[in-house]
Amino acid sequence: MPLMVAVGVAWAAVTDNMFPTESTGSSCVLSMGHPPCQTDNREVYFYMDSSGEHKLESEDRSTVNDAIDGEYRPTDLAFHYDSSPVFEGSAETDIVYQEGSTSVPDSADGMTWCNARGGAHYKCDQQYIRIRGNGNYTYGLVCHETGHAVGLQHDDYSTPMLNKTDSRLGCMTTPVKSNDLGSNNRENIDGTY
Repeated sequence: MPLMVAVGVAWAAVTDNMFPTESTGSSCVLSMGHPPCQTDNREVYFYMDSSGEHKLESEDRSTVNDAIDGEYRPTDLAFHYDSSPVFEGSAETDIVYQEGSTSVPDSADGMTWCNARGGAHYKCDQQYIRIRGNGNYTYGLVCHETGHAVGLQHDDYSTPMLNKTDSRLGCMTTPVKSNDLGSNNRENIDGTY
């Protein structure tokens, strides 16, 4: 898909907050702290870390499933749980959910970053979502970080730019004030995938 098409996909939406926008670069950056990239296709395979330092507890796993079921399955994206995740190569698991604070800035409850590019320069083959434990694994925050993993961005990267607490951004507000993905984000997702 040419960049010109990707930038203007959601004409009916209040704002275009799907990466890339006029307010971002057009290449996916493999690093924490950069705008999120689009996932590489509409079939999204996800995994929840089940062992080690970043293992999700049962309650957090339920929260991830509830947010995906309630907010993302009604969109044009097709989410599938990957019980045998792939961490390298050309068919990596699209989203890996983790719990923990390692490399998450003190000012953030969670973070999403691209680990491997996928196809086009604005797509990502594998993204990580890391959310702090101790009650921070909430439905709204899972909705927000999953939004980043499929390419939705904050207000300062949207075109036209909206206030970071504008309710039309749904769960993509900063700080997260809503559990709902919202019609603007759904339109951007469905217009892209």
